[in-house]
Amino acid sequence: MSRIQSVFQNLQAAGRKALIPFITAGDPDGELTVPLMRALVAGGADIIELGVPFSDPMADGPTIQRASERALAGGMSLGKVLGIVRAFRAGDDATPVVLMGYANPVEAMGQGAFAAAARDAGVDGVLVVDYPPEECTAFTAGLRAAGLDQIFLLAPTSTEQRFRDVARCGGGYIYYVSLKGVTGAANIDFDELGRRIPRVRAAVGIPVGVGFGIRDAASAKRIGAFADAVVIGSRIIEEIEASPRERSAANVETFVRGIRAALDETAGAKP
Repeated sequence: MSRIQSVFQNLQAAGRKALIPFITAGDPDGELTVPLMRALVAGGADIIELGVPFSDPMADGPTIQRASERALAGGMSLGKVLGIVRAFRAGDDATPVVLMGYANPVEAMGQGAFAAAARDAGVDGVLVVDYPPEECTAFTAGLRAAGLDQIFLLAPTSTEQRFRDVARCGGGYIYYVSLKGVTGAANIDFDELGRRIPRVRAAVGIPVGVGFGIRDAASAKRIGAFADAVVIGSRIIEEIEASPRERSAANVETFVRGIRAALDETAGAKP
C-alpha cells in the first residue's frame, strides 16, 4: 500500500478529510522550500503537492504563475525539485509528496529516468497536467512499475468517457477542479459540487480531492462536507508573498492550521 493510500485509509477510519496544500518548489527560494514543507506538516497537512515550476503553466492563475517565475529566476529545475524532496524525506518518512507540473520538464529528463529518479527521491505521486489518460499509457506503466501513483485532473466539463479513462489509469486520488477556470479563481458553486462529487467518486473508485478557488476556512469546510480532500494552493502562495522571508514558514503554518481546524469540524461527514 502506498503512503497516499495509507493516509486516506487512516483518515477514512477516523472520519476525517485530507488537507492537501500546494506550494511551488523554489519559491521564494530553494533554501526555504523544505522549511515551508515542514511548516505545512506542522499545520496539519496530510499530503503535500509540490509544484515543479514551468515557464508556461496553462492551468495556473496569476498567483502560481508568479511563484513559478520567481522559482525559475532562482535557478530551480526538475532535478533540484527532486533534491528538495530528498532533503524533506531525511526528516519525514510519512507525509506523501505529490509532484504537480507539466510535461516538458519530464520529457526533457525522459519518462523512464524521471520515474526512477522520483521514486529514489521519495516522491509518492505525480500529477502532470498535460498528460491526459488516453495519451500516456507508457508513462502510467512506468510510474506504476516505480510504485508511484499517477493522479489526474477531472473537471465540470469532463465526460463519462474521461471518467472511465481516469478510473483505468489513475491512482492515489483524483484532483477535481471545482470550477471552469484557472487556479485561484472564485465563484465556486457548492451545491453543484455537492451533487457531482459522489458521481465522480462512484465512477473512479478512489478518493476525490477538490481544488481551485478554495481560499479560506469557510470554503474548505463546505468542500469537506462532501469531498475526501481539500486542495489549497494560491492562497498559501499569497501568504508567502505577503510575509517577510524569516516569517514565511511560521505564517504558512498558522494559516494551514486554521484550515485544518475548519476541516476537522466536518469529521464524521459522509463523503
